[in-house]
Amino acid sequence: MSFLSTIFNNQERWAVRILIVVGCVIAGLAFGVFVAVLSPLKAVAVVAGLVAGVVLLTSMWWGLTALIGVVCLLPFAAIPVRIGFYPTFLDAILVVLFMVWGFRLVTQPGERLVHSPLDGPVLLFLGLAVVSFALGTGYAVNATILRRFADLLLAIALYFVVVNVVRTKDHLRWLTILLILGGFGAAAIAVALYFLPTHITVQLLGYLRVFNYFPNGSVVLRYIEDDPALPLRATGTANDPNVLGGMLLLTTAIATSQLFSPRPVLRRAYIAPMLAVMGLCLLLTFSRGSWGGLVVAVLLIGTAIDRRLWLVFLGGAAVLLLLPQMQTFIAHSISGLQFQDKAAAMRLGEYKDAMRLISRYPFFGVGFGAAPTSDLYIGVSNVYMLITEEMGLMGLGAFLLAMAVFGWQSFQAWQRALRRTLCVDPQVRGILVGGAGAIAGGLAAGFLDHYFFNIDFPHAIALFWLVVGLTMSAVRLSNDEAPEGQQA
Repeated sequence: MSFLSTIFNNQERWAVRILIVVGCVIAGLAFGVFVAVLSPLKAVAVVAGLVAGVVLLTSMWWGLTALIGVVCLLPFAAIPVRIGFYPTFLDAILVVLFMVWGFRLVTQPGERLVHSPLDGPVLLFLGLAVVSFALGTGYAVNATILRRFADLLLAIALYFVVVNVVRTKDHLRWLTILLILGGFGAAAIAVALYFLPTHITVQLLGYLRVFNYFPNGSVVLRYIEDDPALPLRATGTANDPNVLGGMLLLTTAIATSQLFSPRPVLRRAYIAPMLAVMGLCLLLTFSRGSWGGLVVAVLLIGTAIDRRLWLVFLGGAAVLLLLPQMQTFIAHSISGLQFQDKAAAMRLGEYKDAMRLISRYPFFGVGFGAAPTSDLYIGVSNVYMLITEEMGLMGLGAFLLAMAVFGWQSFQAWQRALRRTLCVDPQVRGILVGGAGAIAGGLAAGFLDHYFFNIDFPHAIALFWLVVGLTMSAVRLSNDEAPEGQQA
């Protein structure tokens, strides 16, 4: 039964019904004003947004589907109506998801919170983030920083929504399918745009300006070291090749585990070509951190499922070696390891500056705005250093605690699944291994990149914690603890 029908059919919820009717009237009046004073394009956008909002209210699964679609395909798209700022699609979907989940808890008597061993560490991490933000307001704060910090909190708290919504094996399967399809869609778009003539790519991406997406001009094109004389990097609609690489790292790891799972969520004939496109796109991003993370993920998945996967990975790498882009990528990676190129040299400088900031503000960091003094700045291509800059050693400790609990719970569930092979659905086991491998790869990539905690990329943070929630749901189901038959 959907959320809306539950409210309107419950005779004891008359106050809620009146509130909804009043809200609809207000929304109608607002729409009339928009049509009268705004351009036709914005009026159409408002209509589409209202329709989408009603659809999202009918089911948590529509909300999660929309969330994955936006994260993978249009992560920076904004609603073209200014309310002091332009709210992004991601903002709207996250708010609606939490509203619907909250109303479900209030209006459905049988709805209960699902608890997991990770709840405490994640709440601690969120609490310390609030403390660091509050302390950092003495240095710098404005409406933009406040909004982005709210996005950060919602993106991390998405974990609780996922573990409470994904309660059955079917839920687990569908969320995994959505992630694979989202990653494939993003990769296909990015590869197509990469091989089109650059002026056509710029023109096509320019159509997204209606959503306040890209600035006009060829700035949408990204090259190695920002030098047009060097190879072009795939960005798709992600606006940043490293962020696209991070998203593909997670989805490719999950798809890889499904390709070799005894019972995949999709036919292998479908997964294999999608995985090939994602692998090609990841190569074209020239993101060294993402590729390093994927290697870690594949090694872990191969160890857990079948070590022959290592040979398959090596075979795939040998095929990629035939591509001219692979030769460039290898040279780019070697220069990075030797700290010879511009990007690697900048990272060394960032690490030194980050250590200076951390040494001055070691416990709770400097918050999420600007550094307290002009000789310091926030920003480093390392997720652990970035957390320490903004939240101090206390925040880093909470994050590492959460990841340690996550890793231990995943490992224990996998061990129990091996001992109880006949009792544990192999599909659940495959999703568990894929999710754990993806997060392990993301943590490895975090040594060279920062997108999984950078407030400028809330969609990447949301995707990371969504996969954490998916994996913890697989842990619960593999332990035969999840309630069956509850519909999202």
